[in-house]
Amino acid sequence: MTPADLLRSLGVDPSQLDPAPSWAPGAGAERLSGSHPCTLCGKPARATVGVDTAGHGRRWLDRCMPCLLATTPRGGPRRPQADTLAVLREAAREAGIALPIVADGS
Repeated sequence: MTPADLLRSLGVDPSQLDPAPSWAPGAGAERLSGSHPCTLCGKPARATVGVDTAGHGRRWLDRCMPCLLATTPRGGPRRPQADTLAVLREAAREAGIALPIVADGS
């Protein structure tokens, strides 16, 4: 999902978002103080990301954790459960830990 698609799906007007600087490591850390409201619900934001928008440049998309979790795009191809379990078993073996895995077979 592109930033424009994300903003459109959330019903967010990019012109209403705060301007963000060009990307740099840790650029949004100061925004996580809780002093910025969630773009969607207005509660204190605990997650932020700079998004590039057409016509408005780079903008901050601030979200609280519940809104972030509710609006994070999910999807992509799903792997068969057997593949996922094989990766878990191999990681446990490499880490030298016993990892009981219970799966329902679906």
